[in-house]
Amino acid sequence: MQSLDRAFLVLEAVADAGGSARLTELSSATGFPLPTIHRIARSLVAGGYLRQDPTRRYALGPRLIRLGESAGRMLGAWAVPHLRELVEQIGETANMAMVEGDHAVYVAQVPSGHSMRMFTEVGRRVPLHSTGVGKALLGQLTDDDVLALLRRAGMPAETPRTITSPEAMLDELAQVRERGWAMDDGEHESGVRCVALRVAEAPALVAISVSGPSSRVTIERMGTVLPVLQRVAKQLSADLRGSAT
Repeated sequence: MQSLDRAFLVLEAVADAGGSARLTELSSATGFPLPTIHRIARSLVAGGYLRQDPTRRYALGPRLIRLGESAGRMLGAWAVPHLRELVEQIGETANMAMVEGDHAVYVAQVPSGHSMRMFTEVGRRVPLHSTGVGKALLGQLTDDDVLALLRRAGMPAETPRTITSPEAMLDELAQVRERGWAMDDGEHESGVRCVALRVAEAPALVAISVSGPSSRVTIERMGTVLPVLQRVAKQLSADLRGSAT
């Protein structure tokens, strides 16, 4: 059991380092001696859970992809009843997304009953810098990690309202962290507003959101939308904690 626990800690340390790390970095992050880290890493490489690149850094391996996809589907299925409650209470499409690489990926959605509504395919990857769920997810990272991610992914302008400056994004994320929620105000798709917030204590970086035409998801409605979104996020967080015990 101790070896299993250590292997998981090493995998999490690699993930926390952005997906790849040197043995010395893993030793520092976990507190394990270098010989122990080397032995665990070799075992994980043999199993396909880590791979070693030409620079001798250890990166997350291909066998984790299948596990991650399955976990994402299960997480999405767990969230659907909560998203359905959001739709019933707010009347707009509800979404759940998580970080996948340098993007956000939608893992669940419940559409609204309006004829004019937002629809995003489950499994679709979207930029983090221009979406409400993306900002809510970025807000859970340190500024240094945010800047590194934005350098890798870029910040293309999806609409004239998209934030395309790393410095401006850091300012935006400071507000997200302070108020506890994020907004995409026509930054990913013109005429669409999305309000999102993180799901605390989830097994991954996860956010939920409601989205709809700006004419319906108005700034004036935030006083009624946000309490419902916050309550459902807490319920989902509690359910996820319970499922892990």
